[in-house]
Amino acid sequence: MSIKVIVADDQEIARTGLRMILEAQEGIEVVGEAADGQRAVELARRLRPDVCLFDIRMPRLDGIEATRRLAGPDVDDPIAVVVITTFDLDEYVYAALRAGARGFLLKDAGPALLAQAVRAAADGDALIAPNITARLLGAFAGAGPAAPPAQPIEALTDREEQILATVARGRTNSEIAKELHISLSTVKSHIASLMTKLGVRNRVEIAIWAYETNRVKT
Repeated sequence: MSIKVIVADDQEIARTGLRMILEAQEGIEVVGEAADGQRAVELARRLRPDVCLFDIRMPRLDGIEATRRLAGPDVDDPIAVVVITTFDLDEYVYAALRAGARGFLLKDAGPALLAQAVRAAADGDALIAPNITARLLGAFAGAGPAAPPAQPIEALTDREEQILATVARGRTNSEIAKELHISLSTVKSHIASLMTKLGVRNRVEIAIWAYETNRVKT
């Protein structure tokens, strides 16, 4: 089964380029395009793609608000969103992740990383450009969250603490399995347990929680 993707960017040349890159990858199909955030949300709700690839700056509705409407905390049936932008600004990245994005990339990331981010999002995983992961989350953790982060409903095990640290550093499930010498299914089981204990919905929120509680140092 192909991974179905919607691409939203206000520049036609950017949309065309992203479509060409994605459709050159095996198992990825672009099923729709939008030139503004409002149209992107409408299209996503109608087509229910596996992944939405959104630019930050778009007319009518920016990529962050579009992400929030499709993947935010109040959405019952969220759609995976990866945000891609030319702007390497901490506040954009943090806002996108808080809005529910499963990934954040710069447009110069290259075809391989773009395809990896889309596949990760479709698989319930997440990928943030490696050059900004620790810097971004660490900087905002240092500033402190708007409200004290919730404590786990049950104490984390030693293995869950290890998984927490690797997730916070932007590792994928496969990378975690290799690093900790455990199976992929075991990694997924621990991440599911972490989400339950921390009251979060995805691995990006796990990473944010880890930095906000100073569980992981940059």
